[in-house]
Amino acid sequence: MKLKRSERIVVMTEYLLKNPNKLIPLTYFVSKFNQAKSSISEDIFIIKTSFKEENIGNVITLSGVNGGVIFQPILSENSAREVLSEFLAKLKSNDRLLAGGYIFTSDIIGEPSIMNKLGVLISTIYQNKEIDAIVTVASKGIPVAYAVASALNKPIVIIRRDNKVTEGTTVAINFVSGSTRKIETMVLSKKSLNTGAKVLLVDDFLRGGGVMTGMQALMNEFDAEVVGKAVLVQCFDSEIANDDSYTYLAKLTDINEYTGEFEVSEGNVINQLLKNIK
Repeated sequence: MKLKRSERIVVMTEYLLKNPNKLIPLTYFVSKFNQAKSSISEDIFIIKTSFKEENIGNVITLSGVNGGVIFQPILSENSAREVLSEFLAKLKSNDRLLAGGYIFTSDIIGEPSIMNKLGVLISTIYQNKEIDAIVTVASKGIPVAYAVASALNKPIVIIRRDNKVTEGTTVAINFVSGSTRKIETMVLSKKSLNTGAKVLLVDDFLRGGGVMTGMQALMNEFDAEVVGKAVLVQCFDSEIANDDSYTYLAKLTDINEYTGEFEVSEGNVINQLLKNIK
């Protein structure tokens, strides 16, 4: 029995939301619903209009033999500011300051609802960068990477701090930690990343910049092109505070380890977003 249009739209909407940034041939829906191509095109137009009105994202239709439909999760400026305000409010809650000027973020990173929103916010900026993979360092950067990768529908590459036999042949580099000034190691399996891939580097916290510099150096070993870098929180004393090649959602300043007080302000993410959605 054929589904009614309203029923088809529900099923199609769910499929698009679960498969962002993937070209779905119209023939897939034509075969699934046993409907004419013209009827499916009308269904997609209804979804496209609704998504635009509700700021859910863009529905792009491509014509021709290889044509189809692509759903891109996109945040409008207003929606982005709402997501960012929610994130900043959580950061400003009490008892987050840790020794060394770091702040506790594990509870936020472990909350899927907020992380999914932050992932879409970051992905909106890099939506059209032709990214092949999202790269991060184990372990707290992994949830951030997954959130961004889910919105972009791209694979994740995880850099480790030690070598494991299950990784096979690896490439390793030494780097100087920006906060401790100690020499540390990064290791990545040669099978994890194709030579010449375009990558987005992400992490949860940026202070001295040593980890990001290390990731960049490791990407050079794979001849990978770093098309962007994104972090959730940047510390006040970072040497790259004014570097536009970085996207950061929040900035940590005025840290007082004696009183446990600190200031959290908005990062450059909204400015970066406005540059990329014009």
